[in-house]
Amino acid sequence: MKSTVILTIPGLRPADVDRMPRLKQLMAHGNQLPFTTSFPAVTWPSQANLLTGKLANEHGVVANGFYWRESREVEMWTAWNEKIQEPQIWDVLHELENPQTSMAWFPMLSKGSGADWICMPAPIHNPDGSESLWCYTKPVEFYGDLLESLDHFPLKHFWGPLANIKSTAWIAQSAAMAHAKFQPKCSYIYLPHLDYAAQKLGPDSDLALQAVIELDEVIGDLAESINASSEETISWIALSEYVITEVDHVTYPNRLLRDAGLLRVKQLEDGEHLDFEQSDAWALVDHQFSHVFVRESDPGLAEQVAGLFRGREGFEQVLIGPERAQLSMEHERSGDVILISPANSWQAYYWWLDDSNAPGFAPTVDIHRKPGYDPVELHFDMQTMSTPLDATLIRGSHGAPVRDVTQRGTILCSDPDLLGDDGLRDVDLLQKIIG
Repeated sequence: MKSTVILTIPGLRPADVDRMPRLKQLMAHGNQLPFTTSFPAVTWPSQANLLTGKLANEHGVVANGFYWRESREVEMWTAWNEKIQEPQIWDVLHELENPQTSMAWFPMLSKGSGADWICMPAPIHNPDGSESLWCYTKPVEFYGDLLESLDHFPLKHFWGPLANIKSTAWIAQSAAMAHAKFQPKCSYIYLPHLDYAAQKLGPDSDLALQAVIELDEVIGDLAESINASSEETISWIALSEYVITEVDHVTYPNRLLRDAGLLRVKQLEDGEHLDFEQSDAWALVDHQFSHVFVRESDPGLAEQVAGLFRGREGFEQVLIGPERAQLSMEHERSGDVILISPANSWQAYYWWLDDSNAPGFAPTVDIHRKPGYDPVELHFDMQTMSTPLDATLIRGSHGAPVRDVTQRGTILCSDPDLLGDDGLRDVDLLQKIIG
């Protein structure tokens, strides 16, 4: 097996590579191929597909969060590696006749994984509600080395109104340090910078195009550093986790379910909250799709829910029960009904009908308490110190099935023999790497 560094880049489009001279130079003797992300094309499932070579119906990562039916609890962005129900690349490498080492640098479900070296943000939640910066690393003491050289991971630049190149640069610099120290055979490095402006303002906005240029500089420096310190020649791979498309439309599945009398809320001191116990159906939304969970998975209720959305603007596909297998989503963690947007639309989690009744967390940046993904946090207003409750502000999204060339990503490799000559799907990569 060749020593490999995999750079996964959300939002990377084939055309963006023309604005990335240092990436093109890195891959100059290799090739560039079409790369298709399987549904759902969002962070956690996309990364699980890459790491396992399997789809969601097997690895169980059906969204960027989970709804645990028995406890009626939503878990957003906090899960550990055991939620992936299939062996991952680091496990496969350990089982080879000649076992190989690996490094997991910021893939979202890597905490507790079998990778030999790991780094992931893990802020400490203090009793007073504040957070202390920290990272989960393997070995634990390695974060001390990173602190001495780089200071804390800049979490405030990883998501929200202050998201910028600083977080990606820290990831790259710390990855270079780890690679020099540990010399892993295979490294997975997540570089999120293109995710921000493209969703906030659109993938062709000035800031999104500027982000491409900024990322190219970080990649160039990372490659120079690793190539200089590596004991072996590196095969470099850079790929799109997914492509972000322009959107001009938004839907509100939970409001429609509420209007139909299927979703119920409870009034708390800080506003209306979802009542998971009393609701007949509610939607966990995630960019361009959502899982609708029906009380006791009742087939009649599920059909009622499906009928509510079929043929309605902003819902290109409605899958119920066994129909979910069409997109490999027939898993116990999936909703009973799956709602899928067209490429120009996305789904917001809102259930309140009057903004004065929105729950207290709605106008904040709170990725854990919101039972669904909220990109409007990128528009957080620093003057009012609040997130606008206006989902029409979002101009880019992803997650829908790849049905058009504008949704298809790209993969580049510095070794012309490693990937072959044909386009790839995300689930193909693992076997290409291990040979």
